[in-house]
Amino acid sequence: MNKKELLENVRTIPDFPIKGILFYDVTTLFKNAKCLKYMVDDLYDYYKDKGITKVVGIESRGFVLGGAIAEKLNAGLIMARKPGKLPAEVMEETYDKEYGKDTIQIHKDALSKDDIVLLHDDLLATGGTMAACERLVKQFGVKKIYVNFIIEIEDLKGREIFPKDIDIHTLLSVHEHN
Repeated sequence: MNKKELLENVRTIPDFPIKGILFYDVTTLFKNAKCLKYMVDDLYDYYKDKGITKVVGIESRGFVLGGAIAEKLNAGLIMARKPGKLPAEVMEETYDKEYGKDTIQIHKDALSKDDIVLLHDDLLATGGTMAACERLVKQFGVKKIYVNFIIEIEDLKGREIFPKDIDIHTLLSVHEHN
């Protein structure tokens, strides 16, 4: 398995969720044991010496690989969710999307100033959700934040909205109309 083979296992769906969007479906990577192992091993190799204490998986596809890499790094898993999904007291960050606003929440007791955090999601497009999550996690006063995606759509330049000191790592890079 290599990155080219990994990319070949990503299902693309034209005009989803709206016309003009090419959707990169990572569920095909999750169902393939070789792909899943390759992704977890690659992420472990990249992050194993960074002292990660918590992995924040972003709803919902970020939970899958987030959980697997947290276990391999011997770190805890935190779920960043949409409003109304977490049962205890939360902190939240609201952000603009293409068609309105959205909010991301984390339990108020999820992180501490001693944590080194890896934020994980499946796809970097415009970066709005992850940037909101990064701002939210920063409010906890953590020591360091790393950001990871399975796929980055380079043409959309999503990484440009993040602070320059944020280490962003992606497994696969694609162009908008691959």
